[in-house]
Amino acid sequence: MKQVFVDTNILVDLLADRPPFSKFAIALFDLAEKNKVKLHTSSHSFATTHYLLKKYMVETKLRAALTTLLDLISIVPVNFDVIKKSLASDHKDFEDAIQIFAANSVENLDFIVTRNLRDFKNAGITVLSPDEVLNHF
Repeated sequence: MKQVFVDTNILVDLLADRPPFSKFAIALFDLAEKNKVKLHTSSHSFATTHYLLKKYMVETKLRAALTTLLDLISIVPVNFDVIKKSLASDHKDFEDAIQIFAANSVENLDFIVTRNLRDFKNAGITVLSPDEVLNHF
């Protein structure tokens, strides 16, 4: 089974149903529901998704949606090691560095999926767009 790390923008696309991007996020999470892929995201992404969407969704509905996601995605902790590596890295965007090092902590990870390909250069893991990752299943 493929192991895929999901960036924040994919979670937001899914929960906010942002066309045309949401169709790829929906397809990816459908694969997870069918046990064809194991999805991961960082604790930072999960919290940031809530922060971004609370302006647009009713709190109870947002929390219910995030709770449902917990059945389909594994949460990777952003710990001291991830923060320290991110601060010491050459990655220009600190937040993306956190994502990269959190992803690198997942054993046997196959891909990072994001719409922000440019900032994930030199991630040490294959980085794919949401439509590209679907070609691997």
